[in-house]
Amino acid sequence: MSKRLVRTMSQKLRKKNQRTEEDDNDDDLRRISMRCLTLYGRAGGCKVGAETSEEFGDPSNRRRSSASEEAKMYGTGTICGGDETIMDCFFSYGVKDRLWRRYNRKYLLPPEDLTCSSGMHVFLPDDILEMCLMRLPLQSLMNARLVCKKWRHLTSSNRFMQMRQEGSHQNPWLFLFGAVKDGFCSAEIHALDVCQDQWHKIEAGILRGRFMFSATSILDEIYIVGGCSSLSNSGRIDRSSFKTHKGALVFSPLTKSWRKMASMKYARSLPILGTFEVQADFSLVHGHQSRLERRVHRSRSGGVSDVYEDPHRLSLRRQQRHIVDDGETSLVSSRKQHGQARQKIDQSSTKNSRRFLLITVGGLGSWDEPLDSAEIYDSASNKWTEIQKLPADFGIACSGTSCSGIFYVYSETDKLAGYDVERGYWIGIQTDPIPPRINEYFPQLVSCQGRLFMLSVSWCEGEGPIGQRNKAVRKLWELDLLYFNWCEASVHPDAPMDWNAAFVADKNSIFGVEMFKIFGQVLNFMTACDVSKTRANWRHISKNQMAHDLDASSCMTKALALVYL
Repeated sequence: MSKRLVRTMSQKLRKKNQRTEEDDNDDDLRRISMRCLTLYGRAGGCKVGAETSEEFGDPSNRRRSSASEEAKMYGTGTICGGDETIMDCFFSYGVKDRLWRRYNRKYLLPPEDLTCSSGMHVFLPDDILEMCLMRLPLQSLMNARLVCKKWRHLTSSNRFMQMRQEGSHQNPWLFLFGAVKDGFCSAEIHALDVCQDQWHKIEAGILRGRFMFSATSILDEIYIVGGCSSLSNSGRIDRSSFKTHKGALVFSPLTKSWRKMASMKYARSLPILGTFEVQADFSLVHGHQSRLERRVHRSRSGGVSDVYEDPHRLSLRRQQRHIVDDGETSLVSSRKQHGQARQKIDQSSTKNSRRFLLITVGGLGSWDEPLDSAEIYDSASNKWTEIQKLPADFGIACSGTSCSGIFYVYSETDKLAGYDVERGYWIGIQTDPIPPRINEYFPQLVSCQGRLFMLSVSWCEGEGPIGQRNKAVRKLWELDLLYFNWCEASVHPDAPMDWNAAFVADKNSIFGVEMFKIFGQVLNFMTACDVSKTRANWRHISKNQMAHDLDASSCMTKALALVYL
């Protein structure tokens, strides 16, 4: 065979091979690989000659093709042809590698392409993939849901949410509600990723025109309770003509979804909220004690008011007048019972049950009158139940929080009361000393890790570097739940410019937001305090990154919620 003929055939077949590589016909590729892959040599070319006698059972009778010798000289493949040839294919150097890459392309793709491409296998097991996605920050998790339907379904399942809650891969997020722009209640929620120090805006059309509501969080959901809306101008804050709401809403930040829950018995604005997570078999008790128990408590406590009922004999530590009668529980045993109830409530939060109680008390009614009524919501029945009112001489409630099975409420007259969720009545608590405060600044109760704190503003007399530059300071006080004494825990570094500062707490951290208008501009400061250390220290986590385009009325209408996501 002439060299010219070999060169011509080589060029034609080379073009044919290039077209084959661009073709997506798997059947042709599979047919070529089955016929030819076993005949490759390491140096390229065909291993057999033009004629073979293997079919006759004599493999030693092979005859080498003279064309193969010429092909080696020019680097081209061997032509297999002729009348007695059993194959008619042409192999050039490197065809084996090209065919292997083409037929096995999916094994060479990066992992993300393997997962996202339809029809391709995911080599990572689902349980391992879940563990990897569970450790992502929230923003990265939201982006991962956009990769494919499988990842979206995997990260939205109840099992995945439960694993993420039980793990230690969640970060704190602060959600600020009640923003006002150009006189209208904005339908935006401002969310701060504390670890990344990034603000995000979430559209919430369902809150358009609603203000003066309260917010609290349970696990990974936020509850919006009560509030007002203007009747004259839709969305504009107008206290002259407004409607007070009974309804409550639930917002899920992970899915950005809203749902309605049962309405309260009374319409309220700015109610005080407390939450408890309980066991599935928890029996909700509401109402008053029996007359016999009341009589015993009155005689033991030396004339304590009936509405307080003093079930834990807290006043005995003050008066010490009577000796414990036979058959009655002593103060020590009462404290043990209180500790057992506290431990029971704490252990219930570790279980998989999602049953919880939401208590609302006080606030302003439909005619802007102070309320002393209280209601409790049970997630198992999705109903609100009216419970015992606040004590008659308690005053107007201004702040409250739940701690170790007790819902603590503080009044404007510096009185402290607690609602025992397990027993279903209020407890009058006498504390000493009462932290000094400026009357215009209402104290704020917060709790974390079974510890009760209060933030109050008081005049300072040049105490320390903070007192030397500020006339008033905001102090953090902690209540000893055994002896009920207040002790100073820390001093806030900033001057108390916000009359309506909001504070929330969870785990070992207390977060606060202060907004105020100065020199025609609204400023905001976010601070955090770690109470796990011996001396609690405050730090700034965000400064003036959100409120520059808000109205000054946002300082009064804001509501804060903390969620670990």
